[in-house]
Amino acid sequence: MTQPMVLYSVSERIATISINRPDKRNALSPELVTLLTETFLMASEDDDVKIIILKAIGGTFSAGADLSYLQQLQQNSYEENLADSENLKRLFTTIYYLPKVVIAQVEGHAIAGGCGLATVCDLVFAVPEANFGYTEVKLGFVPAIVSCFLLLKTGETVAKRILLTGELFSAAEALNYGLITFVTSKEEIDLKVNECAKRMCVEASSNSLAVTKQLIGQTNNALLEKSLEFAVQINARTRDSVDFKKGLTLFLNKEKINW
Repeated sequence: MTQPMVLYSVSERIATISINRPDKRNALSPELVTLLTETFLMASEDDDVKIIILKAIGGTFSAGADLSYLQQLQQNSYEENLADSENLKRLFTTIYYLPKVVIAQVEGHAIAGGCGLATVCDLVFAVPEANFGYTEVKLGFVPAIVSCFLLLKTGETVAKRILLTGELFSAAEALNYGLITFVTSKEEIDLKVNECAKRMCVEASSNSLAVTKQLIGQTNNALLEKSLEFAVQINARTRDSVDFKKGLTLFLNKEKINW
């Protein structure tokens, strides 16, 4: 029997959404992106839920796009790439604007789109062993949609360092950049995340949490919406470039990419 790609459970007013593709290193696919969006919307409308935790099954939070999805991109038209980019944008904006607080529990590497997924959450706990990174430029991709949210958290100087080098960086560096909120040991991360969620459940008003999150989000709304609209188009156009096709082909063939 096939296991669901997204698991959902609720306990003590805390919803846990778990990415369940450990065999694929929890890589993102169009289907997974859609399922995650639908699950977050379900949690948002669940009266028994006050706080949401996002985590992943297995040793990787998310390795970015999966191989079968990358193979499909080689055949996509501009319109298909535009729709696909809109799908990812919808997931990220759903989490960012959701009226309930979302805590990411990162217990393994978060790369490319997986790093973006953590970035858009309200609070991020990570284990010291987790690496982060936006590696898109090394493959001929553009970190278009995620860059809009990254800039809100880190500012231009750090964003350029992260996005233009495509280098991986540690949880400690991510904390220093302002990308994540806490670094917690693997032995304690479950406890710390749940303690944080329970405190907000008991000590903070649901309406106040929702309005405060809305206030922060809407302060950047006009610029963010324009940036995301532009980023979706850039994402789709870049996938038709010579560099993208070269990088993707060599990567899929496990050949060294020399730019």
